[in-house]
Amino acid sequence: MNSVPWLTIAGAIPLVGAVLITAIPGLPANGAEADRVARDLLSKRLALGFSVLTLIWFIIMAAQFKPGGPTYQFTQTVSWIPQFGVHYAVGADGIALVLIGMSVVLMPVVILASWHDAEGSTRSVKNYFVLMLVLETMMIGVFAATDVFLFYVFFEAMLIPMYFMIGSYGVGKRQYAAVKFLLYSLAGGLLMLVAVIALYVFSARSAVTGHHGTFLFSQLVHVTIDPTAQKWLFLGFFIAFAIKAPLWPFHTWLPDAAASAQPGGAVLLVGVLDKVGTFGMIRYCLELFPSASKYFTPLVLTLAVIGILYGAIVAIGQQDLKRLLAYTSVSHFGFIALGIFAMTSQGQSGATLYMVNHGFSTGALFILAGFMISRRGSTRIADYGGMQKVAPVLAGLFLISGLSGLSLPGLSTFISEFLVLVGTFSRYKVAAIIATVGIILAAVYILWMYQRTMNGPTAPEVEHLPDLKARELWAVVPLVALIVAMGVYPKPVLDVINPAVHQTMVQIHMTDPVPAHPATAQKGTAP
Repeated sequence: MNSVPWLTIAGAIPLVGAVLITAIPGLPANGAEADRVARDLLSKRLALGFSVLTLIWFIIMAAQFKPGGPTYQFTQTVSWIPQFGVHYAVGADGIALVLIGMSVVLMPVVILASWHDAEGSTRSVKNYFVLMLVLETMMIGVFAATDVFLFYVFFEAMLIPMYFMIGSYGVGKRQYAAVKFLLYSLAGGLLMLVAVIALYVFSARSAVTGHHGTFLFSQLVHVTIDPTAQKWLFLGFFIAFAIKAPLWPFHTWLPDAAASAQPGGAVLLVGVLDKVGTFGMIRYCLELFPSASKYFTPLVLTLAVIGILYGAIVAIGQQDLKRLLAYTSVSHFGFIALGIFAMTSQGQSGATLYMVNHGFSTGALFILAGFMISRRGSTRIADYGGMQKVAPVLAGLFLISGLSGLSLPGLSTFISEFLVLVGTFSRYKVAAIIATVGIILAAVYILWMYQRTMNGPTAPEVEHLPDLKARELWAVVPLVALIVAMGVYPKPVLDVINPAVHQTMVQIHMTDPVPAHPATAQKGTAP
């Protein structure tokens, strides 16, 4: 255990901010408009301040992470429910660390971008920002948890603030979308709960744990489970993660939820919450159930490839800006699942890096789309046109973010996609070749979206729309800068990820395929 509970404090900072904002006194029914505006402004500033403070704390913590050190660092373990072997146990390997980093970078950006999002709602503005800070605590907790029961608690609890962010502050069919999101997630969560309880039963029978039931991940990875039971437990976890990701065909809730959420909420939903699903696959499905993972690999690879092509093709036909971006994410999550279940170090490193880069590139696209929607008052792509002439800065940033989404070399997502495809090709050539078609389709849906919204004659309704303001630039420019920086020099992030990926490969007893030496191949074919 570390002397400083780094991860606990990181999760506590936004929670303290949420409590302070909640404590801001309400206004009487006949309160002055100026007082309401002042209260809302204080709430926003506190939310932004605590999210920035969380980011600063994370940077200080991450500077002390040693890639060559123990797999899990910043660990803390405290008995929580001793009768059932439940612990408050947190720690971060390289995979968890970069995903926590992505989460804490996105939160202040989203708060800035969402400055006026809740003002059109009949609900309290301050509660919207309280929900964001509570969600940040849950996001940190779910990636940091090293007790499976604690992970499950965070996995389910993070649904609550997102449900209210969609259902109370969203647009369109927001209540339908919020209920659909909740029901899908709860159904998957119940399956995982059954598997979690079964894990406890198996741990109680194991000599590794001294025949005491436990939920500690560090002990569960050494518990022997027979292959048949592994398959059922794998499915319990995998279906929950496939819904959360979402992986085709479990994706149908995402377009509705992303289209109904405010743009900032959509960034958190697609950029962070969905990564919990793919994170769970690489952390729990592979390491706890290695033989079952290998058994189901052909099925998962098939679903991933279908998802890549399906998400891209459906995105091409979309007329709604936010729904188009949601379907692109279905395609991208297919690439991430492909890299994870290729079970090569390149594939898994690429998949983890893809999670981070997707959060930044799709986050920037959703934020910029939100700025466009707030100006024009429409999500229909056909209602735009010629935006480049009236808002060149917005158009330029939108282009860079879009090019990242189609994996242009020099931008962040290219490195991730390249590693995923190389890692997959070394073991599953057909899957990698078919998945490569997704790159071509990505160019179609991104460039066509850009052409319809930014190029061509200027639509009369957008002629007088303003370009990005200072607050909006502060929200999106950091993400674009990260897209460029990680595209040019991803080595520092990969240096953090690779040791954790190596440990995963060791745990599942897999090694990278060794290419046949030309001389050996010729010798083998000689008469």
